[in-house]
Formats: sequence, C-alpha cells, structure tokens
Amino acid sequence: MEYVLRKLTDEDYDDIIRIWADAGLPYRPRGRDSKERVTTEIYREDTSYFGLFEDDRMIAVGLATYDGRKGWINRVAVDPDRRGKGFGGRIIEACEKFLKNCGAEVIAVLIEEVNTPSISLFRKHGYTPMKDVLYFSKRDSWDV
Repeated sequence: MEYVLRKLTDEDYDDIIRIWADAGLPYRPRGRDSKERVTTEIYREDTSYFGLFEDDRMIAVGLATYDGRKGWINRVAVDPDRRGKGFGGRIIEACEKFLKNCGAEVIAVLIEEVNTPSISLFRKHGYTPMKDVLYFSKRDSWDV
C-alpha cells in the first residue's frame, strides 16, 4: 500500500467533507465549512489543509492555521476503518511542521470533551490539556 501526504486544494473538498462525516466530526456546510469558504481558506498563506491518501483515496485530513501569534490544528479526522495506525499522527506532524515554518512557538488545539479518540491522539503526541481554560464564542449564526 502506498501512502501519500500532501497539501490539499479546492478539488479535494468533497473528500474532506466525506472524511469529516465518516469520522463523525460535525461540520457546517452553510457556514465556515461551505465549499466557497474552504476554497478561500485553502489558498491562504497562513493556512494549510493536509490529506493522507491510501493509493488514491483520502483516509485522513487536518487543518493548520497561524494567527500571527499562535498556531492552531483543527478538524483532524481519520477514516474510522483506519484508526490506530498512526495516520492521525502523520497529519499532526505535517500541521506542526507547517506552523513552525510560519513562526508559531505555541501550537494549540480545541477538542470537545466527548471526542475521546482525538484527546488520546493529541496526548500521545505531547499535547497537554489546559483544564483551567474555558472556550467562549460569539457568532452571527450557528452555521458559521
């Protein structure tokens, strides 16, 4: 089996959404996860979507963004049939390398408490939960 890790393009949008859906990751197709929004994001210099492919089929995906102060890893998902084989770790490593090249000294990730596979994955890769941090958001719509 040949595995290829690469930066994604807008042509990979349907595969991104498929992986998120198969992995049970919620997404907002009428908001920030719309094809139009992802297409805009995917070509920003401070953002990179990575995909891992088994032959020609995407089996893992992740997103790295740099805000000029901190790097963020988002939306890491692995095909449920391929979990436990290090594929999520390869996505994390690609994201970390991209973010360090952008200048990030701190790399962070937000994970919902119910997402135990992601919590385990990031702990395995040296991430420490910050129990004293609360996440707040202000939204124009719950679709974004």
